[in-house]
Amino acid sequence: MPDHNQEQPPKRTDVNELGEFGLIDHLTQNFPLCNPSSLKGIGDDAAVIDNGNLLTVVSTDLLVEGIHFDLMYSPLKHLGYKSIVVNLSDIYAMNAHPKQVTVSIALSNRFSVEALEELYAGIRAACEYYQVDLVGGDTTSSPRGLIISVTAIGQGEKEKLAYRNGAKVGDLICISGNLGAAYLGLQILEREKQLYLSDPNIQPDLEGQDFLIGRILKPEARKDMIEMFAKNKLVPTAMIDISDGLSSDLLHICQQSGVGAIIEESGVPIHPDAQLQAINFQLDPITCALSGGEDYELLFTIHPNDIDKVKYLPDIYIAGEIVAATEGVKLHTKGGNIHDIKAQGWQHFGLSKPEGEQG
Repeated sequence: MPDHNQEQPPKRTDVNELGEFGLIDHLTQNFPLCNPSSLKGIGDDAAVIDNGNLLTVVSTDLLVEGIHFDLMYSPLKHLGYKSIVVNLSDIYAMNAHPKQVTVSIALSNRFSVEALEELYAGIRAACEYYQVDLVGGDTTSSPRGLIISVTAIGQGEKEKLAYRNGAKVGDLICISGNLGAAYLGLQILEREKQLYLSDPNIQPDLEGQDFLIGRILKPEARKDMIEMFAKNKLVPTAMIDISDGLSSDLLHICQQSGVGAIIEESGVPIHPDAQLQAINFQLDPITCALSGGEDYELLFTIHPNDIDKVKYLPDIYIAGEIVAATEGVKLHTKGGNIHDIKAQGWQHFGLSKPEGEQG
């Protein structure tokens, strides 16, 4: 007699059963528009957006399997969520508000409709949480793996936009949140992957690592910071999101602003879990914070007259000062030493770490 208690294999629908347009309709049917500026979303030749008197801010990121993410430890739902968040972070880094996104994917035949439903469930969760509208995109085949391209479109007031080139000598350098945790979460996942590949019977040991792993698999963009700036009438003189590591992203600001910088090691925020895990891996916590990347915190500069506006705000740390370009970009260690800060974050055409900022 058949065993009716046996688990049925999960349903697998080939994407070719739906066709390109049927697949787009199927995946995007539960994405209602929530922004008045989204006049026309999916379903026509182009989206229609009305930004009135506000400036339009646009950023695009490309995520490629094997370069930016590893599906051995990245659940598709988390990946969908993250693919939206990393783009929204670029819009917030302009001191602007994201309103719309487009999502395009190229996929090989190993991905079923059900797998894509998981990916789009994460995309939808991010759109709902950040109140942005999915207004377009494309799907096509890929000879191997998965490629995700997301474009984020936002609105900003001309006098409030924060560029990378506005830092002035004397400005204070501020950092939101904490740094290095995402990199250490990635190291944990890579360690467990290698152990599994050497012996598939080994169970992953992720006990007590929720914070670090969450920072790499499901990061959040700092929408709250932009709202706090507006509430406190604070306009950063320059700003960037920390996706490639504090070193690389600080150098972006310094190069574009024509200035130097001094960072105090004691002013760089590092979560206690990251401190402990770095030591367990025999790594220097400050090195992880400087070069790790993928934290999606905000690095920004403020006029010294605005210090009282940030001094008592939660989750903002004053980490240093902008100086003349001739003084270079330096780190003052807790031990009193001075080191040059060099760009050691992820290189876009290398394979050392995933996910680099491209906005």
